[in-house]
Amino acid sequence: MADKVDHAGDVKKYAAGADDKHIAAIIKHLGIAMQSADAQMVSCSSKDELETVREKWLKKKLKLTNDDKALDGAIKTVCDKMKGDKQKSRVAFYYLLAAHFDKLSAL
Repeated sequence: MADKVDHAGDVKKYAAGADDKHIAAIIKHLGIAMQSADAQMVSCSSKDELETVREKWLKKKLKLTNDDKALDGAIKTVCDKMKGDKQKSRVAFYYLLAAHFDKLSAL
């Protein structure tokens, strides 16, 4: 079992006004996958991982229909925003993407 992670703190480091309800919705969506410490992080250097973020989070969960280039551009923007963190919180990463596309209400 992974150590207790302050997901809200991770998100609020980048989005000070983040709503705890939206953060909780992301955590609930990720569910059992969050039990693995590795799964709690996003690796911006992993092409496969970023493709999963695009396909499973942006397209499937947020129901975005933008072309892959636009979605990948948003993912790169979030990678750049979080570049100071060696370990990028998946919850914060997903929150920033949802906010980028104005989809927090969809959570």
